[in-house]
Amino acid sequence: MGNLDAQFFLQSDPNHVDQVQPFIDDVAQRYRLSADTQGNMLLSLTEAVTNAMLHGNRGDCSKKVHISLHRHKDALEVRVSDQGIGFNPASVPDPTSPECIEKCGGRGLFLMRELSDDCRFMKNGSTVAMKFNI
Repeated sequence: MGNLDAQFFLQSDPNHVDQVQPFIDDVAQRYRLSADTQGNMLLSLTEAVTNAMLHGNRGDCSKKVHISLHRHKDALEVRVSDQGIGFNPASVPDPTSPECIEKCGGRGLFLMRELSDDCRFMKNGSTVAMKFNI
C-alpha cells in the first residue's frame, strides 16, 4: 500500500471541497511535483471528494469523507473514502459514448481515470485510490 504520509477528514458539505486545494499545494511543494501532476491531482481529488460527498454520503453532513496520501517508491496514491454503501463503477456509462455525450453523469469518474496513472475502486466502490507517478 505504501507509507501513509498524510490524512484528513472533511464533513460532507460541498462548501468544504475548497480544502482540497491547500492540501494538494502542500503535497506539490513537499514532493516537488510538476505543474501538470499537481493540476491532475487537484482535479482528480476534487472530483473524488465531490462524488463522495454528493453520491457516496448522499449529502448527509453528519458523514465524513476520509482523504489519505500514501507514498510509494515512484508514485503518490491519494485515497478518498466515504461512509456510503458504495456503487459499481462499471455501471456508470462512458460519458464520451455517442448516446451519453449530451447527458450528465460519469464525467467525474472519466476525469479521475484519465488524469491519474492508475484508478482503482475498493470497498464496494466506497473508496477510490488514484495513483500519480512522480
